Amino acid sequence: MSMKSVLEAFQKYEKFLICTHINPDPDALASQVALGIYLEQKGKTVFLISEETVPERFLFLPGMKKIKALGTKRRLDYDAVIVTDCGDLDRIGAVKCLLKEGLPIINIDHHITNTRFGDMNYIVTDSSSTCEVIFWLLKKAKAELTFELAQLLYVGVVTDTGSFRYTNTSGKTHRMASMLMEEHLIEANTLYQRIYEQVPLNDLKYFTLLVSDFESLYDGKLICVKLPRNIVKKFSEQFDLRDKIFGYLRTIQGVEVLAIFTEEKPNITRVNMRSQGDVDVARIAARFQGGGHSKASGCLVAGNMKEAHRKVLPQIKKALKAL
Repeated sequence: MSMKSVLEAFQKYEKFLICTHINPDPDALASQVALGIYLEQKGKTVFLISEETVPERFLFLPGMKKIKALGTKRRLDYDAVIVTDCGDLDRIGAVKCLLKEGLPIINIDHHITNTRFGDMNYIVTDSSSTCEVIFWLLKKAKAELTFELAQLLYVGVVTDTGSFRYTNTSGKTHRMASMLMEEHLIEANTLYQRIYEQVPLNDLKYFTLLVSDFESLYDGKLICVKLPRNIVKKFSEQFDLRDKIFGYLRTIQGVEVLAIFTEEKPNITRVNMRSQGDVDVARIAARFQGGGHSKASGCLVAGNMKEAHRKVLPQIKKALKAL
């Protein structure tokens, strides 16, 4: 699907339901809201719906209050669906109950593991983020890129690239960031502080205790952390626990893969993985119906954390041995 086809679809339909994946990160939220703002500029009606409320730590971003939790909106009048930053339709969670049979789904994403579930699929796998995909879409449309939109798109790119440190950062990504800063007066330092340097004191205290309790396996090539629900509950909504763990432990010399096992429910474990080298963690996640990027992926595994550990670790070990 081309840029032109996407923009023609935006022109054709009048009322849009826009959603993203469960447990949304900044790129997911920013891309969802940015498209909503753009379509409202064009006189369209939009409904931004999520399975849950927006985490408090992201409410400083413009337009986040436009996103409504599923429980507040059950019957909506729309003629097209847009799903952003989501590799599989099941990952929109309970929002699926709002989908009406026969209405088109426009799938906009950058994940290489995307299943092309939409009636229209615009997947740009060499983009750093879905916000980068949307930025170039809006440029093609000659849209009015307001300060609000510029902030959202910049934050989506910054967070998905690890502040331009990850391998998904390209020259095109830097050109986008440069244009946003030069043309729309984005203050990179201010946004960075709001995203990364507003850590509540108690969260930092708990984090320093937690982060030293990790497993080092396979000659230090794999680092594992287990997060029971009673531990996760100690942290505030403002603190992105898994992101902070990855950011801290990835600095250990010789690490190839990091894996965090989080107790979602008594018999469901969330596994998030990051690759520092050549291991494709998206392939590992796909074995458990998950997905993402080759360097950053996740999945839900049936069983408690011990069982998930037993299922996933052999796959990581196999991938390490293949290097």
